[in-house]
Amino acid sequence: MSDISAEAAASPKAGASPEAGGIAAEAAAAFAEAYGGQPAGLWAAPGRVNLIGEHTDYNDGFVLPFALPQRTVAAAGPSPDGTFSICSTLAPEPVTFGLETAPGEVTGWGAYVAGVVWALRDAGFEPPAARLAIASDVPLGSGLSSSAALESAVLTALVELGGLDVPLERRPAIAQRAENLYVGAPTGILDQSASIRCEAGKALFLDCRSYAVEQIPFDLAAAGLAILVINSNAPHQHVDGEYGARRKSCEESAAILGVPALRDVGVPELPAALDRLGDEVLRKRTRHIVTENQRVLDTVELLRAGRVREIGPLLTASHASMRDDFEITVAQVDVGVESALAAGAHGARMTGGGFGGCVLALIDADRAEATAAAVAGAYAERGFAAPTSWVATAGPGAGRLR
Repeated sequence: MSDISAEAAASPKAGASPEAGGIAAEAAAAFAEAYGGQPAGLWAAPGRVNLIGEHTDYNDGFVLPFALPQRTVAAAGPSPDGTFSICSTLAPEPVTFGLETAPGEVTGWGAYVAGVVWALRDAGFEPPAARLAIASDVPLGSGLSSSAALESAVLTALVELGGLDVPLERRPAIAQRAENLYVGAPTGILDQSASIRCEAGKALFLDCRSYAVEQIPFDLAAAGLAILVINSNAPHQHVDGEYGARRKSCEESAAILGVPALRDVGVPELPAALDRLGDEVLRKRTRHIVTENQRVLDTVELLRAGRVREIGPLLTASHASMRDDFEITVAQVDVGVESALAAGAHGARMTGGGFGGCVLALIDADRAEATAAAVAGAYAERGFAAPTSWVATAGPGAGRLR
């Protein structure tokens, strides 16, 4: 949804939750206004925070996201004329297209929806022609995967509306193909997997090669802790050259090293691997991926053992690696991390694809207000736009609301 203006991400709704039905009610009302009737149902999918494991997904590696309570809701019903019609509370103009849509035919935010229709058909399923109204409180352009939330909500709606037999484990790859091949963003499988397969109170440990998942207990409150999400309000976009350049560098490194993907290089083999990579940029990109994969594995082991507080240094090390080796941070997120740590956070890192977006900080549960104030003060001192902060809890994945 990167074509929708960034102002929506900074709105008061950015840290809100639809649990009380606000976003669902907005979607239902938009459907009624646009189409003159009630939807057949409401389907929702969440944004996500990636606890750790950045850019490892398209390297066949490991990631550890959890779903946010913030969601995108799709109110949907059958279309009487066999076409697809979409409206959104966040976009001024509706979008229409036919069943046989192809990449390039629909652009802007509507491409994410058209891409899901195209990807379902490409996978051998026949989606039902539908009318949809979209509402969301997932912050846009912030690294919390508003695009995957949209894709996943629409995919879930169309699967259930059409009675399609699409196994849950296949759905993330279908949504990913929509984003990769229809929208043109070279993202990995992380975002869609989190939006579709996460469970409340759990972090999703995903092997991005086998697609095997494990639901890892993530009960921060029991440990007296919380995750504070700090939206830098420095928007990031994936459909640009930087994300693709990082992916290309990783693929080039894997080819030089003679491995299918950088996931196949372990920390013990890293020094020898770096010696074989003459280009300093390739060396830095490779070092980040290899060490980041290990940080994910180490974080999972600590969480399995109930040693939640001890993951803090791994989060901070992840940020340093993204800043120095993968070079995807910007001043706002670096200041967010530094000021959160100075305020007593146990660990902090940028989350998401980079070049803007959000920071997450592992804090004592009673330090949320003080930490948010410290970050806001640091932003004000530097003349940055004010950040938006809230405490995130691990919510459920995509599903029907009613």
